[in-house]
Amino acid sequence: MATPNYGYEKRQRELAKKKKKEEKLKAKAAGRQHTDDGDAPAEGQDGGPQEPGATPAGNDSAAD
Repeated sequence: MATPNYGYEKRQRELAKKKKKEEKLKAKAAGRQHTDDGDAPAEGQDGGPQEPGATPAGNDSAAD
């Protein structure tokens, strides 16, 4: 009867863990890119178009 090759089994488990970890990191990175691209308004703080020369909300330094 053949003896079990524990070293091979251990190596396969380690490779499976490494693959799963890499997939998880890729999914996490893809999730970050997705939320950065579409969720935040890019033009003005309220999401509307910002007029040239307009001050952002809460910045009253121009009125002084």
